[in-house]
Amino acid sequence: MLDGHPDTGRLTTALLEHYEKSLPAGAAVTRFAVRDLVFDPVLKQGYGAEMPWELDLQTLAAALDAADHVVIGFPLWWGSEPAPLTGLFSRMLLPGFAFKYHRDNIWWDRLLAGRSADVVITMDTPPWYLSLAFGDPIGRRLKHQILGFCGVKPLRIFRFGPNRRGQTAKRLEGWKARLAKAAATAEGLKRGAKNSLLAGQTPFAAAIREREGMKD
Repeated sequence: MLDGHPDTGRLTTALLEHYEKSLPAGAAVTRFAVRDLVFDPVLKQGYGAEMPWELDLQTLAAALDAADHVVIGFPLWWGSEPAPLTGLFSRMLLPGFAFKYHRDNIWWDRLLAGRSADVVITMDTPPWYLSLAFGDPIGRRLKHQILGFCGVKPLRIFRFGPNRRGQTAKRLEGWKARLAKAAATAEGLKRGAKNSLLAGQTPFAAAIREREGMKD
């Protein structure tokens, strides 16, 4: 479970706590908050040079390797997740670990396959307006360009808003009920075969050569 809010004591954290409390008895949960992780969120040279994981990212990678189901929560800021979480995606979801391009064609292997996810997003914007006016860019990006790109499936996204002008107090019990149902059904989601991420990890340099179609 990953809390992507940069601050403490916020709605995101409260919703994630409720999700955890609603899980079936015996469910093993490992919690992380991006704000507590010590790492450089800037992938300084893109894929031009290896940037080794800090200790906290190594710990998170091991938890992701072991996970069957991932829960991520964050507020929607300027149409996206907060910057530290964006940086975490950039640093963690690397070629050879989260996905692997094919050398001789345009396709790729989705190395996070076998893991499902629930994403909890809080927002000032009413969810219906996010979809109608903007085409739900955050949902499409998560499903097609980030988590889904790496093989996470099923991926369920819960959009909770608006959370201003007293709306949170009016809607909170309904939001919590939706999350309780999600938590209760997470174990039964149909997942594919699961990869061992760390045991099968391709060295960064080799993954980049494959990405660029270079010969050994």
